[in-house]
Amino acid sequence: MIQAENLSKVFQMGENEVRALDGASFTINEGEMVAIMGPSGSGKTTLMSIIGCLDVSTGGDYVLDGESVASLSESELAHVRGKKIGFVFQQFNLLARTSALENVMLPQLYAGTSVRERTERAKRALERVGLAERMDHNPNELSGGQQQRVAIARALVNEPSIILADEPTGALDSKTSVEIMSLFQSLHRDNGQTVIVVTHDSYIARHTDRIIHLSDGRIVSDEKNPNPIKAGTARDEEGI
Repeated sequence: MIQAENLSKVFQMGENEVRALDGASFTINEGEMVAIMGPSGSGKTTLMSIIGCLDVSTGGDYVLDGESVASLSESELAHVRGKKIGFVFQQFNLLARTSALENVMLPQLYAGTSVRERTERAKRALERVGLAERMDHNPNELSGGQQQRVAIARALVNEPSIILADEPTGALDSKTSVEIMSLFQSLHRDNGQTVIVVTHDSYIARHTDRIIHLSDGRIVSDEKNPNPIKAGTARDEEGI
């Protein structure tokens, strides 16, 4: 469970303070699929960094699975990231001269597992995202959608309880974006993982069960989505 209580984040820019987050409070229960939505500068990337234990808040409290993140050391934060959170980014962040399989194996390097186990787990992750036939291909031999699937497989390989996706469709065309959201929906439905999608795109946000809107660092609405778009349906293909 993710619990945020009155989170604030202040950056010092010379003599000026920039308040990227200003009293954000919410709870995300285990197994939810949630969108955090807002325009550029709304604070959603800052909030994503705090949820993902990449940064800590200036004020307030962030509790992950009953433990206050503010009390954790850098090494403990790294451990939480490695075990509990899988990250998916807009630009894929794949190593260019490394195969899909090797890219997916990377998060396991410090887990102390054997090469054989790392390889088998990476293969299973690639199979889950539909790339069993492409695991020996380098990123430049894959389409944008396939590269994002590799990135999702990399996020899944350590079997995290939370998938945190930052603008995961931002570099993709509309058809491929729908395919990626369909994959997130499948992971949420079949594996019970908590999926958090950070996006500025209202259409992408409507593929989730709940939408948290940010503006100027504050939560302006937090509502259940009464009619989530199911990727792959006729309605979705029409872009309605």
